[in-house]
Amino acid sequence: MMGGMKTTSPKKPLCLLLVALADEYKALLHERFELIDAPTAALRAAAIAQRGAEIELVLSNGATGLRAEEMDAMPRLRLAAAQGAGYENLDVAAAKARGLAVCNGAGTNDSCVADHTLALLLASVRALPQQDRALREGLWRDALPLRPSLNGRRLGVLGLGTIGRKIALRAQAFEMQIGYHNRRPRPDAAADWAYFDSPRALAEWADYLVVAAPGGADTRHIVNAEVLAALGPQGHLVNIARGSLVDTAALAEALAAGRLAGAALDVYESEPRPPEALLGFANVVLTPHIAGWSPEAIRATVELFIANVQALDQGQPLLTPL
Repeated sequence: MMGGMKTTSPKKPLCLLLVALADEYKALLHERFELIDAPTAALRAAAIAQRGAEIELVLSNGATGLRAEEMDAMPRLRLAAAQGAGYENLDVAAAKARGLAVCNGAGTNDSCVADHTLALLLASVRALPQQDRALREGLWRDALPLRPSLNGRRLGVLGLGTIGRKIALRAQAFEMQIGYHNRRPRPDAAADWAYFDSPRALAEWADYLVVAAPGGADTRHIVNAEVLAALGPQGHLVNIARGSLVDTAALAEALAAGRLAGAALDVYESEPRPPEALLGFANVVLTPHIAGWSPEAIRATVELFIANVQALDQGQPLLTPL
């Protein structure tokens, strides 16, 4: 300090955080932004009402989203971001109509989700929760039914995006045959991956079906009673995408009637409430929308958000624009 004059740091941009983050990841944001931590509906409404005129950045996720009227209440908003790959409840059209930058966290947790998917598939097919329970109750293997293995089986991947592709590559390491359905064949699919032009056709071919397509109105209940019937009584269903893609009532009905061998789900139509219709089935494995969560993945999503803000500030293209 010279001549009695003070030097002041540039004012940090105000960022509204709409998702719950551990302190160590929020610290990364605090270094660069003034942060409003608003992970609940009440805190969110209060933050927008009290400081909407100052907010420049919003970090949300696909389930939490950001509505058009909320954007309208933030005249200085420059960037609306989804933390992960999904952005189904982020009003991208409204943001673009206002000239806002919009991005997501594509690629940050793909490997984590793919790892969890194979864990769910193994848990369902090999009945790991049931076998754990049986052993604790004093039963040995001779009293338990034999469970199939993965090798040589047909895995159908419904949605061959970046996550679906990583799932398929991992399944290949288990010597599984790979088939997939997408809106169109993928040029980056391996030559021996079979393409099917509908979810039903894929399910008819597959032994096990993994749901990895985006959420939204276009894919709601894409796995319905017809698709489950095509998968058949020896089939297993895994959903790591969005709960809306699977008709929960149809799934419960198929399981109750013995028309499906098992299911493993990380996402639900009812979340964050558990899927009541599925809780009574011993052949259903449930995890709390945790497939994309690991220390590495969460840090990567925060670092990517910061990198997108830096690109915006420098007049450069966003790294993961929508």
